[in-house]
Amino acid sequence: MMLQKKTSIKAKIGLSTITVWVKSKVKENKEGLTMATTHHRVTLLLLPLAVIGIFSSSPQVRATNVRIESFSSPFATNLATLQSQIGYNFTNINLLRRAMTHASFSQENNKALSIFGSHLIETSVSLQLLAKDIDTSSKALTRLIAEVSNVDSSCALDGNRLGLESVIRVSPKTDASNSAIVCGGFRAIFGAVAIDSGLVDEAIKVFWKVHGDRGGKLVSML
Repeated sequence: MMLQKKTSIKAKIGLSTITVWVKSKVKENKEGLTMATTHHRVTLLLLPLAVIGIFSSSPQVRATNVRIESFSSPFATNLATLQSQIGYNFTNINLLRRAMTHASFSQENNKALSIFGSHLIETSVSLQLLAKDIDTSSKALTRLIAEVSNVDSSCALDGNRLGLESVIRVSPKTDASNSAIVCGGFRAIFGAVAIDSGLVDEAIKVFWKVHGDRGGKLVSML
C-alpha cells in the first residue's frame, strides 16, 4: 500500500515536471515565433528601402539624374535661348547639343553636321538665285555661293549675331570666339534642323530667317 502511494506521488511529480517543461517549450516557441514574425515584418519594411537604394545607385538612374540636372545648366539655358532666336524648337535636343559641341571638347562633335549644313546653305543659295533668274551665269552663282560661305564676312558674322561664341562647347585651351569655330557651329545648326525635322526645306527656311534678319548684301541680291 505504501509502495503504491510512493509510486503515485512520483508519477504526479514526473507529470508535473513534464507539464512545466512542455509549457516552457511552448512559451519559448511563442516567443521565437513572435521574434521571427517581428523580424519578418522589419525585413518587409526595410526591403523597399534597400531596393530603392540599389536602383538609385545604378548607372542608368545616375545617368538619368545627370540628364535632369543638365536641364538647368547654363548650357541648357543657352540652347533654349538659341532655339528661340532661330525660331525652331528641337524634338531631339541632343542634335542641337552636338551642333554646339566642337571637336576639341568631345568625340561626339559637330563636324559632320557642319559639313551637311554647309551644303544645305549652298544649295539654298543656288535654289533662290536660279528660281529668280534661270539665266544666271555660273560665274555669278559661284561668286554668290562663295560669299555666303565665307567664314569671316558671312558665316561667322551670322554666328556671332546669335552669340554662338558663348554657346559652343570647346576645350579649356580653345578659343570659342575663333571665326572658324563659330562658323562651324552656325552651319551645324542647319544640319541638325534638317535631321531633326526630316525636312531639308525646314533647315533652309531657318537659314533664311537667321541670315535674312541682318539685311545683308546677299539677301538684297536675291
